[in-house]
Amino acid sequence: MFSDPAFYFVSIPAVLLYGIAKGGFGGAVAVLAVPLMALVMSPTQAAAILLPILVVMDAFVVRTYWGVFDRRALQLLLPGALVGIAVGFLTAGVMDDDYMRILVGLLSTAFGLQQLLGFTARASRTHNPRAAAFFGTLAGFTSFSIHAGGPPLTMYLLPKGLSPLLFAGTAGLFFAVVNVVKLVPYYWLGQFSTSNVLYSLLLVPLAPLGVWIGHELVKRSPAVFYYRVISFFLVVLGARLLWVGLSGLVG
Repeated sequence: MFSDPAFYFVSIPAVLLYGIAKGGFGGAVAVLAVPLMALVMSPTQAAAILLPILVVMDAFVVRTYWGVFDRRALQLLLPGALVGIAVGFLTAGVMDDDYMRILVGLLSTAFGLQQLLGFTARASRTHNPRAAAFFGTLAGFTSFSIHAGGPPLTMYLLPKGLSPLLFAGTAGLFFAVVNVVKLVPYYWLGQFSTSNVLYSLLLVPLAPLGVWIGHELVKRSPAVFYYRVISFFLVVLGARLLWVGLSGLVG
């Protein structure tokens, strides 16, 4: 695959896209990366190649946004995320991913449309421990199982009315923790073959560039535009997850 031009044609944009998402445009946008790379490899291999690169990106994100995050949100979301990762690991090979895609797709599409149409409840701006536990667990589980942790996290954070930089910093630090924790179960499941690690090393120089582009875009984006972009991608990716999930069940 090293000599296959198609590998570079899809992998380079995918890694840059993930970096831009991590740099500020949220995990909902990042979900596009794995399907893009899956055009030339299996989704499982794509996720395994991306994970070490994401950890490197996370280091740049933490450095960029250190001190710019919602501490309360992380305190409420991360315990659930760790539970979700554990459940994903324990049910690996048993859980039907298509049903999970349909669930997350329905929630993402409905929530994104709600945001785009302006039907946002004011009460949702305050932190809710129960909602945070639910969405944190769902984000951890779907991040581990189907590499789609961004939409559940976005569904919790979006109504809080955070500034674009505060939203980006909170999401960045959340996934920095999630991805480091995922390294251990991924290793135990044999995801880090020699070839996958070599592919990761080949693409990792793109990590800081993508994060830098994302950060610069966020700094220049008005809050209204920023959240409309996030909501739009939430709808698009929710629809895609629905399509893939339903196709898997029918097929």
